[in-house]
Amino acid sequence: MIKAVIFDLDGVIVSTDEFHYLAWKQLADKEGIAFDKVINNQLRGVSRSESLEIILKRSIKAYNEDEKKTIQELKNKIYLDFLENLSPKDLLPNSLEIIEYLKDKGIKVAIGSSSRNTKKILEQLDIINIFDAIADGNDITKSKPNPEVFLVASQKLGILPDECAVVEDAMSGIEAANAAGMLAIAINDATKSKYADYKIYNLEDIKKII
Repeated sequence: MIKAVIFDLDGVIVSTDEFHYLAWKQLADKEGIAFDKVINNQLRGVSRSESLEIILKRSIKAYNEDEKKTIQELKNKIYLDFLENLSPKDLLPNSLEIIEYLKDKGIKVAIGSSSRNTKKILEQLDIINIFDAIADGNDITKSKPNPEVFLVASQKLGILPDECAVVEDAMSGIEAANAAGMLAIAINDATKSKYADYKIYNLEDIKKII
């Protein structure tokens, strides 16, 4: 029996993908590194430091740790500047409604995101107080497909992993949900994953599962 649903944030509750892309693109262009939306898609569900490593693979220059740290900090600053324009109107369709539906059924809801800016985003969206637990990039050392963020979320909820479902839009997140022993519900890009237990095309479809 499912007692909790853990939502990935970006691409499920809200979409800040374009903000991430524009911030990385600005820095890649400055460094003379090839970067486009195809490459950007490889960064979904991946930590900031790992994202940078993927981008730097295409550079002819070798970067030391201090230089990498500087680039990451600058990327985050640019991204945070974009986030200042985020508001409740940017919530993805049916996201708030499905959270309320689950809570009305007595099912706990949590966020499981690799982003260190998760709480900032939730505050901007004015929904930080509706979740029973938040696990984000500040709680973990390993990004998806490692299951750490989802296991931390289940621990914070006080609910066993096999009693949790995960809603993910990234294939790496579906792998992480599987590794955590949780029900894996795929939406958007994650529906391409062969590891998903369910594939949905609208958050309202969760009502057919839970």
